[in-house]
Amino acid sequence: MAVSGSKLLKIGGATGRKVIRALDSDVRLLILGILSHEVMNLTELTAALGIPLSTTGFHVKHLEEAGLLHVEYQPGSRGSQKLVSKRYDEILFELPGAAIKTSEEEDMVEISMPVGNYSLCDVQPTCGLASEFKIIARIDDPRSFFEPEHVNAQILWFGNGYVEYQFPNNVPVGAHIQELELSMELCSEAPQYALDWPSDITLWVNDQEIGTWTSPGDLGGVRTALMPDWWITHQSTYGLLKRWKVSPEHSSIDDEFLSAQTVNDLKLKGQNYIKVRIGIKPDAVNVGGVNLFGKKFGNHPQDILMRIRYQFDEDVRHYRLQ
Repeated sequence: MAVSGSKLLKIGGATGRKVIRALDSDVRLLILGILSHEVMNLTELTAALGIPLSTTGFHVKHLEEAGLLHVEYQPGSRGSQKLVSKRYDEILFELPGAAIKTSEEEDMVEISMPVGNYSLCDVQPTCGLASEFKIIARIDDPRSFFEPEHVNAQILWFGNGYVEYQFPNNVPVGAHIQELELSMELCSEAPQYALDWPSDITLWVNDQEIGTWTSPGDLGGVRTALMPDWWITHQSTYGLLKRWKVSPEHSSIDDEFLSAQTVNDLKLKGQNYIKVRIGIKPDAVNVGGVNLFGKKFGNHPQDILMRIRYQFDEDVRHYRLQ
């Protein structure tokens, strides 16, 4: 896990209030300061703070739920260890009455895709779907993924296979796509949950393999802020927020090099939609399944989020501004 670079978070509304509450603590501000230069596990962070481990965990949880910390489980000598890093160096609060905007120099399309709104799937047990109110159809029956109600899913899981989405390509005519970014909350899938359950999860865009991330486990056993009251903690309850990015030079995950695939390889120009597939390759070393979390499950209030950054030629930009 890499320490965050110089990153800016723009927030307002309910998310802004959550961040303000998380920062209203001297201990939590100290945690952010300590994590500015290195990644630490929970034990190391506790030693640096000089407070009980349970107190450190309490404050880390608040910062994670506010989206200010990145927490990841990695195998250690005695089971899994929790690694903690800071996600942002700057925060810009938008006061009420002003919408959050991208900078004038940045042209971007942002599309949020509900996790249940897939267009194609081929899954194997263990598998299932749930809305924020109930289980959809039957657990461990792949036919449940074809129920009309699947579009309402806020969590879905499968032991092997894939789900595929069709994102609208809303980039203006005449623009050149510079970068495609996808972020989602996900983890492995085991019966109930298992913190040490690695899974090689692969992302494809327009049938091009972007790269594989190895999830450390199926994360559960704790109640999260977004999970419905009826969902039990002895199941998968949260994932890790991962961010794939395809640029003109290469592909990365959480800003670390992943593959040589470039945005030009995706052949996005002139296409009405962009295919995104998430799943397990047939030759995967760790076949540990997938859990996908929507904006009303897990720790992060978002669905599958696509951002497409683009540019116009100077003469086209000048004409559009007239």
